[in-house]
Parts: sequence; C-alpha cells; structure tokens
Amino acid sequence: MHDTSKSRQVAAHASVHDRICVDPSLNRKLVSYQGNKAVPGFRWMKYKEGFSADLVERLLKVAGAKAVLDPFSGIGTAPLTASRMGIESVGIEMMPVGNMAARCMVAVARSISSKRLLASLHDMVQYVEQGNAGTPFSHVRITERAFPAETETALARARYFLDTMVDSDMRLVLDFCVMSVLEEISYTRKDGQFLRWDRRSGRDVADKLHKGRIPALAEALTSRVGQIVQDVPHMRRSYGGPRPRIITDSCLAALHAMADDSFDCVVTSPPYANRYDYTRTYALELAWLGHTQAGFGALRQKMLSATVENRPKSNALDEIYGDSKLLSDSRRMAAANGILADTLDFLRGNCALLNNPHVIRLVENYFVEMAVVIRQLGRLVRLGGHVFMVNDNVRYGGREVPVDIILSEFAESSGFRCESIRTLSRGKGNSSQQMGRFGRQEIRKCVYHWTKS
Repeated sequence: MHDTSKSRQVAAHASVHDRICVDPSLNRKLVSYQGNKAVPGFRWMKYKEGFSADLVERLLKVAGAKAVLDPFSGIGTAPLTASRMGIESVGIEMMPVGNMAARCMVAVARSISSKRLLASLHDMVQYVEQGNAGTPFSHVRITERAFPAETETALARARYFLDTMVDSDMRLVLDFCVMSVLEEISYTRKDGQFLRWDRRSGRDVADKLHKGRIPALAEALTSRVGQIVQDVPHMRRSYGGPRPRIITDSCLAALHAMADDSFDCVVTSPPYANRYDYTRTYALELAWLGHTQAGFGALRQKMLSATVENRPKSNALDEIYGDSKLLSDSRRMAAANGILADTLDFLRGNCALLNNPHVIRLVENYFVEMAVVIRQLGRLVRLGGHVFMVNDNVRYGGREVPVDIILSEFAESSGFRCESIRTLSRGKGNSSQQMGRFGRQEIRKCVYHWTKS
C-alpha cells in the first residue's frame, strides 16, 4: 500500500518541524557510549547504551544546572557526571546491571582503597582457584552452556566467597568485577540485542564465531581490578562531590513519587522504539545477579515498551496512578496526536509489510508510556528549566516513525517549548532486512532541547 498520509503528516507537525537543524558539533562518539570507552570508571564494563560524559558535561553547562534528573540513567553517565561537576543528581534505571556499575563507581570514589581492594582480590582469587564450597551459577535458557566447565566451577566458588563477605562496599565492587568479565570468560559475544555463540559451547548454532583463547575467571578478575586500581586516584578527585541518588525502578512509578519542581535540568536517553530487548543483551549479567526465567519476563514487562514481547501496561499504570489526572491527560495527549495516529493507521493498513505484527502494539504502547514520562517531567522541571533528550527515529514497513516530532509535540502540550531538535550530519541507516526490502533510508538521530515555559 502506498503511504498517502505524507502531506498530512508534514502539515500536522509543522509546529516543531521548523526546529529540526543539523548540528555539526554532534557526532556518534558524543551521543553514544563510544565516548566513554576510555573514561576512568565508565571503561570498566562493556556497555553500549546511553551517551558520553562529554555530552552530559556540555549540556549541563548550557543549562547552568543545579539539580539534575535522568529517568533512564543506564550506567549512570548523567548523574555521575553531574556529581563530578558538584551538582545534585538523581538517576532512575530499571536494569540492575547499569545501576550496579554506577554504585561501584561511587564506592570506589568514596570508600575503597587500592590496598584493600588488592588484598580482597588476592583472597578471592585464592578461593576461586582452591576453594571447596560453591554456589552454582543460576542459568536461564538463554545462558545455558555459556561457560567452560572449569569456569562454571570458578564462578560457583566466587559466588560463595562473595556471599560470605562482611564488608558491603568491597563485596559490591568485587561482585561488579565478576559481572563485568562474564562475557569475556564465556562462549558468547554481544551483537546488537543478541548473544552470538562460539560453537565450543556445544549449542546448536550456525554461527562461525570463534573467540580464540578464553581467559580463566581469576585472570580476568585480576585484569579488571588492576584497571580499577589504576583509576582510583581519578575517581577520588572526580566523584567526591554530591553523592548521586541511584534508584532501581521503573521511572513510570519512581517519577510519580517525586515532588513538583524538584529539578532544573533533565538529561536522558530513553530506550528507542527499535525492538531491542536488553534482557537478552545482558542475559549473563542478569542471571549472575539472580534473575530467574520468570524474573527476566517480569523485568522486561516493567521496562519501557520497546520490544514486541511487551504487553500493554494499562493495568499497571492504573495501579500506580489510580484516577490521576496526569494519567488521563497523558492518554488523551497520545490519542490526539495526529502524527502518531497517522503512523498507527499506516502500520495497521500495511501489517503484511511488518516482520512481526506486534510492532503495532510496540509503537502504540511506547508513545503512551512516553506521554506519561513527559507529562511527569512537565510537573517536575522548574520554570525556565531544561530537558535534553537523545533518541533515534525508527523505521517500520518502510515508513520512518518521527519519534522526535511526536515526543516534542507531547512536550509542547506539557508545559515545554521545543527549542531545537538537533540532528547529526549523517543519520543512522535502517536495518539490513528493511534495506533489502525498502532500500536504504537514513533516519534521524537527534538531541532534543525543551525548556519549561
């Protein structure tokens, strides 16, 4: 079916469309986690989601921020960077993997000496190599056969050792160290939202991945702790300011508990509406942290709807908000948005072009939930305050979904003025499956800037 709604779509979003502009100073390294790969603290874990500390610092200086919120804080780049700049901050994140990394950085900056860390590592490595008791790794289906047999034994001993530790901060840091090397010592490699498998795992895989020599747990731990010890002086200099508050929860619930006018700046990057399932990407880490098979599903459902597996959160939102006017206003705002309505009409009319019909449900749920988040930001951000949001548009059935336009229109209906939608000089390519069927089309990767008016 030909997309006949294009002219209506352009007319409907004319109110903010003229604020889209190319910003030559933006690049992929700045607006993605690539820029953190060599930064002390942030380099301790292989992490792909979020943005760089350099971008956060630039935006906080523009805002003159004094109290910062990130409702999708990931590994904590925004709240930790705010702390380094002497600014009070709160980060909310549903995925415990990122929160554990953030808390580890805070602990190293405030309470862990290099001498104590090296002594604790020595004791742990000794037990990993020679200990008797162990607590087996609690696998879920997606992680089974991820490790060589000797590594399974070492991990069981490491878990037992950690569970007997009395010093909570040291236990946190060493627990994080194990979590951060799981991929390195496994037969897996992260690839987008999936794990690629080395055939030595014994799993039935068509992939030809061969990771080469896989280090033992003790070797990988020693290397990671050495990296942390090297970074200790920098961490103490940088993160000894206001302690960031890190909340492990859905922001849909956590924001509702916060007082009006609590912040003058928000820097965030919500999950993109691109079908990525982070419970798959970080399956090893979540299993290490104790998530069961049922726990994976529950975690995925509580996260912002961005996968085809997510079911509507109508009942959950009703439980959180009751008869709150904010919730009813959010739902009406999403239902009344012309661009979103056109997009959903197109997807429903072209369902045969979608590789999964639940994409329609994903798109609808994503925007309803983001409407709630933006409505909450309208309540929480002080007059004159700023919101900076990094997000990508997406493409389904050959049609670009203008996430930037829809969310900026939500913002303008929630007490903000959209100052700009700044795009990279070069957009992001769509998926290989869609390129094969619909041709290549660059889609916008943006930083939105809204001010409370």
